[in-house]
Amino acid sequence: MSLTATAASVTVDQSAPARPATTDVDNFGTYISFGLAYLLGHGSAALSQGDTPILALPGWLPMTLLGTGLAVGTVQATRSALRAQRATTDPHTLRTGQLLGALWVIAFAALFLAITGLSTALDNPDIQTLLWPTGSGFVVGLIYVAEGATRRNMLHYLLGAWLALSSTAALLLGNPGFYWILTLAGGGAYALATLLEHRRQHLG
Repeated sequence: MSLTATAASVTVDQSAPARPATTDVDNFGTYISFGLAYLLGHGSAALSQGDTPILALPGWLPMTLLGTGLAVGTVQATRSALRAQRATTDPHTLRTGQLLGALWVIAFAALFLAITGLSTALDNPDIQTLLWPTGSGFVVGLIYVAEGATRRNMLHYLLGAWLALSSTAALLLGNPGFYWILTLAGGGAYALATLLEHRRQHLG
C-alpha cells in the first residue's frame, strides 16, 4: 500500500508542469542612475521655473541632467538584464527577457508618437514640456510593473506602481508644482528602492 502511494505521488510530480525559471536582475545601479536623473533633472526644473523661480538656471540644463541620468540608467538596466540572461539556459526565461527588453523600445516609441501627435493637433508645442516628464515616468512605471510581475520581484513591482501613479497625479498641478512632485515622489522612491535593493541583493 505504501509503495503504491509513493509511486502515484512520483507520477503526479513528474507529470506536473515545471514552473518557469526567472532571472534575478540586480537593479542597484539602475535605481541610482534613474534616482539622480529625477533629483537633479526634475529638481533643477522645479527650482528654476514658474513665476518666481528660486534659481536662475539655463533652460537646457534640467533636460540635459534628466536625459543623461536616464541614458546611463537605461545602459545599466540593459547590462544587468543581459548579465542575468547569461546566467540561465532556460529558453522560456531567455525569450521573456528579450520581450521585456523590446517593450522599452515599443513603449517609448508609442509615447513619442502620442506626445508629438497631441502637440501638433492642439498646435501647442509647449505641451511637450509637461507631457514628457510625466509621460516617461508613467511608461517606466508600467514597464517596472510588468518586469516585477514576470520576475516575481515585489520591490520592482511596487516601485513601478508608485512611479506610474505619482507621475500621472503630478499632472493635476501646474508648473513648477508637478516638477516638485516628480522630484520628491519619484526621486525619493528611487532613493528608498536603492537601499532596499542593496539589502535584497546582499542579505537575501
